[in-house]
Amino acid sequence: MQRIRVAVAGARGRMGGLMAERISNAEDMELVAAFDPRGGYVEGLKVSHPDEMEKVLDEAAPDVFVDFTNADAAVKNVKTAAGKKIKLVVGTTGFTQSQFEEMREAIERNGVPAVISPNFSIGVNVFWKLVAYAVKFLSEYHVEIVEMHHALKKDAPSGTALKAAEIVAQHLKSLGKECKIVHGRSGLVGERPQTEIGIHAIRAGDVVGEHTVIFATTGERLEITHRAQSREAFANGAMLAIQWVAEQSRAGIYSMDDVLSSVIRA
Repeated sequence: MQRIRVAVAGARGRMGGLMAERISNAEDMELVAAFDPRGGYVEGLKVSHPDEMEKVLDEAAPDVFVDFTNADAAVKNVKTAAGKKIKLVVGTTGFTQSQFEEMREAIERNGVPAVISPNFSIGVNVFWKLVAYAVKFLSEYHVEIVEMHHALKKDAPSGTALKAAEIVAQHLKSLGKECKIVHGRSGLVGERPQTEIGIHAIRAGDVVGEHTVIFATTGERLEITHRAQSREAFANGAMLAIQWVAEQSRAGIYSMDDVLSSVIRA
């Protein structure tokens, strides 16, 4: 069996380090390159500085490049890896629209497939489907989103919360309702508009990740919640994404929904 050769960016971080460990222990994968400004070693492999990425990728010849860094670094990394025709799995969050489009252009121009997701947890991807289903029937309800993460998380709100808000907003737009997303509230904000979506970010302790979408109206409230109890939930999905993208030949940006739909059909 030919193993999938994988490079990991952000290899000294929480998720990147876990991915390096999982890849090294997988029977069908091989960790061939790791990148992080802090250097050092992961799983017995030297961690290269991102400035050396082009040279190291040429030498290591990975099939798949995995990125769990930050938005600015990820854009550069994706452009570098795509330029070398390496397939991509990107779990970094916090991209602006222009940054995302910059990555899309590099991916499409170089003809590589890429799985980009704000959350690789299988449960979260089902959570998004439940939100999409609920809003079809509860379009007249108020919608609020509350997300909680550890104190070290850099971006807020989370990519998962923004995706949930996007799902709600898209459905309401299809009904002719333009939504406004509000990030928290303060002061005399007045009566809550019907088409306002509130997003509230909590940062405390070592919370891995918790998301709740609240649908509320007079007399009742429905809450859809996902709680990640460890980063293994994200790693499990990311490992599936590596296996899936390694077999793809059609260029473009794919989601975890594409990955999971393929797994279910199989």
